[in-house]
Amino acid sequence: MFGYLVRRILAAIPVMGVVALFVFLLLRLTPGDPAAIIAGDNASPEQLERIRTMLGLNEPLYVQFFTWIGRLLRGDLGVSLISNVPVLTMIGQRIEPSISIAVATIILSILVAVPLGTIAAWKHGTWIDRFVMVLSVVGFSVPVFVIGYVLIQIFAIDLRWLPVQGYRSIAAGFGPFFERIILPTCTLSFIYIALIARMTRAAMLDVLNEDYVRTARAKGLRETAVLLRHGLRNAAVPVITVIGTGFALLISGVVVTESVFNLPGIGRLTVDAVLARDYPVIQAMILLTSALYVAVNLLVDVAYTLLDPRIRY
Repeated sequence: MFGYLVRRILAAIPVMGVVALFVFLLLRLTPGDPAAIIAGDNASPEQLERIRTMLGLNEPLYVQFFTWIGRLLRGDLGVSLISNVPVLTMIGQRIEPSISIAVATIILSILVAVPLGTIAAWKHGTWIDRFVMVLSVVGFSVPVFVIGYVLIQIFAIDLRWLPVQGYRSIAAGFGPFFERIILPTCTLSFIYIALIARMTRAAMLDVLNEDYVRTARAKGLRETAVLLRHGLRNAAVPVITVIGTGFALLISGVVVTESVFNLPGIGRLTVDAVLARDYPVIQAMILLTSALYVAVNLLVDVAYTLLDPRIRY
């Protein structure tokens, strides 16, 4: 198993190298003068020269690349062109809301979607199965921002149970934190639940038709043990796969959700940086998002070996 993990980690290194190269060339291959794009049409020659010097655009391309890589290895992601604040500091100030939403979304989605998919496969062809399928179709069809506005209208404006927007740190108390995190979490979980529930149902339907499941039932095992021990465990590999690949939906959904609920997270930071053409922040966000996605897929590969011992061999 150790050799398998080492191979997977080594395979992730070239991927991050390609991502780093793409992020570096993002600014350098922009049509026109990158300094003029950043400074705007009314910039003076002195301002353009200052930006070129700050970004190192006067150096040869290979020198710029190795200088940038050296800074990355030291944890230096650059300085924002708009606020003149280190990018790492800006990310540190914004990362708590995004992590809170992401973790809460994953937990809620797994706790709801896996039982739904399992029950739908168990009750195949009944109204429960049809309900789960309709929920999956609606979850894939309705945009995230529409779900967010509907939840705001119902629970924040009509019923007045929850605040409309904003964020409170968990350090300020779990109650205020929960009040402001529940609507964004439910909004972002909707499409994730639809994805996981549908895959769980499909995987369970395949497994429940296997001979070893019929043998377990013939031995007199309880249906709960058949579903969980013999069914869900053997169907877990494709479910884990879709949880990992669906992480891309989670990343894109965080951007929209934070904009809808006015949360000061990484998604809002990315949107503001794109609108302001703050290239150091954009580069850092692409790099960190890619690294996070690679890390999630690496964890999924590790989970495979725990669920199916055949994979490690």
